Amino acid sequence: MPTATGAIWAIASLATAGVIARPMRWPEWIWAASGAALLVLTGLMPLPAAGAAVAKGLDVYLFLTGMMLLSEAARQHGVFDWVAAAAVNHAGGSRARLFTLVYATGAVVTVFLSNDATAVVLTPAVFAVARKARAEPLPLLFACALIANAASFVLPISNPANLVLYGGHMPPLGPWLAAFALPSLAAIGATYAVLRWYFRRDLAGTCAAVVERPALSRAGKAAVLAIVLTAGVLLAASALDRPLGLPTAVAGLACAIGVSLFARQSPLGLARHVSWGVLPLVAGLFVVVEAVDRTGAIGALARMLSQATAQPATTALAAGTVLAFVCNIMNNLPAGLVAAGTVALAHPPRVVVDALLIGVDLGPNLSITGSLATILWLQVIRREGEDVGFATFFKLGLIAMPPALALALLCRVFLA
Repeated sequence: MPTATGAIWAIASLATAGVIARPMRWPEWIWAASGAALLVLTGLMPLPAAGAAVAKGLDVYLFLTGMMLLSEAARQHGVFDWVAAAAVNHAGGSRARLFTLVYATGAVVTVFLSNDATAVVLTPAVFAVARKARAEPLPLLFACALIANAASFVLPISNPANLVLYGGHMPPLGPWLAAFALPSLAAIGATYAVLRWYFRRDLAGTCAAVVERPALSRAGKAAVLAIVLTAGVLLAASALDRPLGLPTAVAGLACAIGVSLFARQSPLGLARHVSWGVLPLVAGLFVVVEAVDRTGAIGALARMLSQATAQPATTALAAGTVLAFVCNIMNNLPAGLVAAGTVALAHPPRVVVDALLIGVDLGPNLSITGSLATILWLQVIRREGEDVGFATFFKLGLIAMPPALALALLCRVFLA
């Protein structure tokens, strides 16, 4: 049995390292899926147990599918380019004002469409606008990366990791806002302040006052309408304590079909540009974490957490802080899955669970390896000819993440 436990941990570690480092530039999902397959093929994870682990993520897969379809429809039909150009024209030639508008746009997109949409879809539009405006792109690109995590717990729909941590069953919208509205504002404000200070020299100059703003086509307007309606449906579903996956998937599919009809294009063309690899990535990680759970590690963490809940406020601060930093070692998705398993066994006070979620969502602002959204953000800017090394991101993250995390956690504990 110790040999089997060691083998499970070795495979889990290699799979996680592959997701983060992407050896040979293979996509992240290959490493997660290969790790899961190896666990099954070696008999370390029974096939029925692996199937049950994959099935646990059904609501997450549906949510991601809908969001990716909505985002791709908006991207293909110029919605994000239109929004970004509007931000430039409203900046009035001020780089600082342009930065603020991009940051605010990123916050809105994150809140209502998820952090992946901000990191993956809004980023190339912002890069193009920075070029047109003759502004230094790096502050604007970092604004996209960091707001994607800082605003990712304003609503349950703002980050797929939120679904993971709560096991696919989200708290109703009212209690959610009561718990996270103030911590979210603190995180967003603190991150903005650090970014403005860090890039103060780059933001001191002027930029082009007016750039061409592409007109929205009928398909683009339909995509905007679909996004607004979807946000309303998800808010209603969250308020009624209903699963978010199915309505998101239905909305995304309806948007893809409807927008394609307006554009007189096949929906299959739109679907081909969606990053479907994220689904086997998540499924593979569910299997890997389930295998780790079978070694007793999550049970041990749950016992530790149960023993520490005599002082909920202290435990919440410590647990959220530790998990935030762990996310940068093993990525926040597997870290969130481990935390979810621990919570399911330990049944800690709500303030502790909320602190863990804050750690999962804000922790990735420390490094590029912290979240899938940030890794994808890096891929996007590399395609555009820009690059950010681990040390460059970490240097900023070391200044930006800790104060935002501390303020958000303190706000949450204060509300308890």
